Amino acid sequence: MKFAYRVSARRQPPAWDGGPCLSLPSPDPLTAPPPVSSFLPLLPSQFSGLLGTVYRRGNLSFTRDGSALVSPVGNRISVFDLKNNKCETFPLATRLNIVCVGLSPDGTLAILIDEEGAALLVSLIGKCVIHRFYFHKPVHSVSFSPDGKKFVITKDNVALMYHAPGRTREFNAFVLDKTYYGPYDETTCIDWTDDSKCFAVGSKDMSTWVFGAERWANLIYYSLGGHKDIIVACFFEENSLDLYTISQDAALCVWQCDTELDGLKPMPPKDAAREKNAAKNDEEFLEEPKGEEIHGKANPNERETRDKVKYSRVAKYFFNKEGDFNNLTSAAYHKKTHLLVTGFASGIFHLHELPDFNLIHSLSISDQRIASISINCTGDWIAFGCSGLGQLLVWEWQSESYVLKQQGHFNSMVSLAYSPDGQYIVTGGQDGKVKVWNTSSSFCFVTFTEHTSGVTAVTFTSNGYVILSASLDGTVRAFDLHRYRNFRTFTSPRPSQFSCLAVDCSGEIVSAGSQDSFEIFIWSMQSGRLLDVLSGHEGPISSLSFNPMKCVLASGSWDKTVKLWDMLDSWRTKETLILNSDVLVVAFRPDGKELAVAALNGQITFWDHENAVQTGSIEGRHDLQMGRKELDKITAKQAAKGKSFTTLCYSADGQSILAGGLSKFVCIYNVKEQILMKKFEISCNFSLDAMEEYLDRRKMTEFGSMALIDEGAGGEDGVAIPLPGVKTGDMSFRHFKPEIRVTCLRFSPTGRSWAATTTEGLLIYSLDSGLIFDPFELDIDVTPSNIRKTLHQKEYTMAIIMAFKLNEKKLIQEVIEAVPSNEVDVVCSSLPDLYVEKVLEFLASAFEISCHLEFYLIWAHKLLMLHGQKLKTRSVKLLPVIQFLQKSIQRHFEDVSKLCEWNIYNIKYALAISQQRGMKRLAEETSVDEDDLDSDSDYLMQEVHKDSFSS
Repeated sequence: MKFAYRVSARRQPPAWDGGPCLSLPSPDPLTAPPPVSSFLPLLPSQFSGLLGTVYRRGNLSFTRDGSALVSPVGNRISVFDLKNNKCETFPLATRLNIVCVGLSPDGTLAILIDEEGAALLVSLIGKCVIHRFYFHKPVHSVSFSPDGKKFVITKDNVALMYHAPGRTREFNAFVLDKTYYGPYDETTCIDWTDDSKCFAVGSKDMSTWVFGAERWANLIYYSLGGHKDIIVACFFEENSLDLYTISQDAALCVWQCDTELDGLKPMPPKDAAREKNAAKNDEEFLEEPKGEEIHGKANPNERETRDKVKYSRVAKYFFNKEGDFNNLTSAAYHKKTHLLVTGFASGIFHLHELPDFNLIHSLSISDQRIASISINCTGDWIAFGCSGLGQLLVWEWQSESYVLKQQGHFNSMVSLAYSPDGQYIVTGGQDGKVKVWNTSSSFCFVTFTEHTSGVTAVTFTSNGYVILSASLDGTVRAFDLHRYRNFRTFTSPRPSQFSCLAVDCSGEIVSAGSQDSFEIFIWSMQSGRLLDVLSGHEGPISSLSFNPMKCVLASGSWDKTVKLWDMLDSWRTKETLILNSDVLVVAFRPDGKELAVAALNGQITFWDHENAVQTGSIEGRHDLQMGRKELDKITAKQAAKGKSFTTLCYSADGQSILAGGLSKFVCIYNVKEQILMKKFEISCNFSLDAMEEYLDRRKMTEFGSMALIDEGAGGEDGVAIPLPGVKTGDMSFRHFKPEIRVTCLRFSPTGRSWAATTTEGLLIYSLDSGLIFDPFELDIDVTPSNIRKTLHQKEYTMAIIMAFKLNEKKLIQEVIEAVPSNEVDVVCSSLPDLYVEKVLEFLASAFEISCHLEFYLIWAHKLLMLHGQKLKTRSVKLLPVIQFLQKSIQRHFEDVSKLCEWNIYNIKYALAISQQRGMKRLAEETSVDEDDLDSDSDYLMQEVHKDSFSS
């Protein structure tokens, strides 16, 4: 999952072209740009995870063991590990949104197909792209055979069977075997028999076809009717040719076959050879082989069906007998338990037992269409995907409980904030929700829904247990992360729409800016009272920021000014900075000595706010590199002249600044040199608008762009055009492409990652220094053999210094773990100051992966005790490292404390039971009254429960 590019202020690499990250070759250390002697997080950041979006569209799939779920998220895939409660997004992407995902039976490969039929063959183990293929037309479904030797895709009105890629190296991973014709309309679904001999294909022409993977003498290909609407799903019964077909009008047909799977007769060798020779002769005149073509017959005559496999419909059932449900949209069947799960457009799902059609459950999970259903291999867990709200649910139907329940912001995210220790991220969206995400597991663990309008800003207080959010509903709300409740609501005397928010470093003063009354409101966190209303701006307040080191508030406004307000001097205006354009965002450097301001003219200016002097500026308009929207009348170059940065964020050490706006790029600038260091392309998804620099002339007509034409009328996501008298259908519903944009950027306090809220979701980019050789004060005598020789001579301090000079992580770990625990005190006291910081940084990263918890805790304790005073003098520079160390230790503390509390309870329970048995044995010997004995045992158990609650 990890890839990296090393960049510097001297050499600027080209922007990532958005392709799959891991298919790129590793950077060559000989040709890579030289390292920069500045803070590491500015350099090799790679895509680390996607939060805030758990499902978009396409089919859900469980892995082979049934413990993980693969979910398509836009043009990427996320894997949800349900047993370990973690989520991982693969660092590879298709060009458009993924609509089909096919997993191989052994769980090693996946085929991802996007909206236009471009496919990626992906290794789920290496998380990389193995092969690319283009099917030329949209694909509706893909499915591997149970034996893993073939896979079938459906497009248009045909089914194509390919040889599945094997474990050996191949020049072409996708080799076409057979092409099956028969349906008159688009094919919709596929299902295989258990022995991979046959497969069934459903179609929009209301028919289902059964085809053979090989030519069988007694199997002719004809259609099964009986439905009055589109076939949504078809399923074979276990080890049988019996078939179930389900249509969109909520009808189920049960088909019985008069032949068992073992009764299929292979084609005679002469006939098979004749057909193969005919196919080869046809292929000689073609530029590329098309495989064997097989044509089915819709209405075979009686002579052709004699002594052949025959199907008969034995039953037909209806789900909506009472007319309570809408169209059936998705279905899944578990063959071993005979469990059928069906989802409807109204958000209701049913569980039935087949073939008797007995209803087990009927529940509603939302009011949106259920787009995809999947059942794991054991039949215990059922996954549901709702594309309308971006919901992903995993339900255990026997215990009627949720295994996973996640939902992103169904409108775009607009703001985010890191907690002080970097463990959590809070996001606010236009849907009025405030969500808190765990950066380790990538799961949302609490959602606050108290706001009645869009959330415009969110932030943490300095203690990390209180979240503040501002909204257009005229309130600022404070949420408690201990009890998960809204414990304080701040309002203004007159209703105002709050556009920005800031809290001081102590967490006691809360300020919010209004976009309609041009005022700044100040509240007390303790009492909730309004302390003051700051007036002076002549335009909407666009941004607020508190100085981290002083009691000074900076406010930016559309009136082309930035005002500095002194908190200790009755909120008087300390300074007014005048700019040439409307101010969009202000941000203080972490040490509080510099102020960055982004304006509407595309400039980023830097100010010494103490002396009200401008110290530098960056012209960033050309770096935004806007794309051209489909309906734009002007070119992207002309459109970029009116664009600007809308969000700024300093890095943890203050040496660089992140900037983003209405563009697919995030720029990192060096503040001192005022140059562009790197541009990150946050998305390569062309399903979003404003991604292309030039419009495709083939999409332009004499009447305008083809984007104005809404295609796919009557489809699952198209405009349902109703006939007279029909109640369903909404002519106001239209497709639209969301525009790519970056709404908020934040650096993690640990300095190891940064996050961006975008149209696609919450993207996290983290530091990866493991792939790069980055020596430190290296000389000719520092080699691995010399380091191990020094270590063997028990010169531990010298060995550690040499290992850090070579800067190979595995070697550093080997050296540090070779130091005896009783020698740690001596080694720590003899370490030079320069290497203390490096050892602390190594310890913080080692805590995340190592099992030697106590050993590393001894190291951290001794280093901080012996060098604490010296480290305090460099606290600003070392703050990210200390916070990274705190985050790692805190995570272990939470895990171990839960385990210890559980063990203490179990030990006390076991002691109470043993005492109870001892008292019973004593009572039998001394004939004690039973009532006294019971009261004593009850007292003991009550004491155990009291201790457990108190702990």
